[in-house]
Amino acid sequence: MLPSAWRLRLKSQFAKVYSKGRSAATDLIVVYTLVNNESITRVGFSVSKKLGGAVKRNRVKRLLRETVRLRLADIADGYDVVIVARRRAAEAALAEFEVSVDRLFRKLGILK
Repeated sequence: MLPSAWRLRLKSQFAKVYSKGRSAATDLIVVYTLVNNESITRVGFSVSKKLGGAVKRNRVKRLLRETVRLRLADIADGYDVVIVARRRAAEAALAEFEVSVDRLFRKLGILK
């Protein structure tokens, strides 16, 4: 589980990242990032009802959280990150999320 200090929770925080941040996408996820001028990086997850019922959505959120948790040491400080799941994410495995997250984090320059 991600430590609570590492999480984005407020709707206003998500809206700020969406409106002022940079983004990159794969067929599984879209990652938005914005410099937050703080000493930590906070991550939020968005999984739409378009992906399916609560069981599917919660599975996708758990896999995304685990993918990010395994990379906490590699993520540079000072960013707000929002990860949005796309429809194909409902059927994806953990390894596919890991490849997508690594690729997009590297592309957006938030890895150390």
